[in-house]
Amino acid sequence: MGKEQLVAVALLLGLLGIAVASDIRRHRIPNLLVLLGLILGVGSQAYASGAMGAGYGVLGLLVGFAVFLPLYALGGMAAGDVKLMAMVGSFLSPQNALWVAALSLIAGGVCAVLIIFVRGQVQQTFGRYWLMLRARAYFAPASDEVAGKPFPYSVAVLLGTLASIFWLPLGQ
Repeated sequence: MGKEQLVAVALLLGLLGIAVASDIRRHRIPNLLVLLGLILGVGSQAYASGAMGAGYGVLGLLVGFAVFLPLYALGGMAAGDVKLMAMVGSFLSPQNALWVAALSLIAGGVCAVLIIFVRGQVQQTFGRYWLMLRARAYFAPASDEVAGKPFPYSVAVLLGTLASIFWLPLGQ
């Protein structure tokens, strides 16, 4: 990993750390943080590889945004999470942005299952999902069910990004 890539990784992880802290505390990811990250992501790619790098940064941004947007449209994710994934994508190539988005979705699923187990709501939650499958209808979670509570998805984005650092080169 070259010097430019190490700086980009440090910037990305620092931005994600701030986003996670904000998301856990206030259930919000500041737009200014995301905007700064988008500029730094595309800018670091441009610095490392010129116009081609900037193009990859913009395409990575669009891929990250496009993967998470349907989940927002269906009500399963907040807008800040979609923008955060776009920010992460701006540091990556389009292909790597797709991988990070996929790893983040997997991390989110694992986190959700762990939370359900820790809260002791396995039977209640999976029973509701089984009922929805049988009835082919949506049933909202009970007021005391953890599935109905907000989840700071920035944690899953951070975990997916960390996992990708070990398998994928940053940038192009």
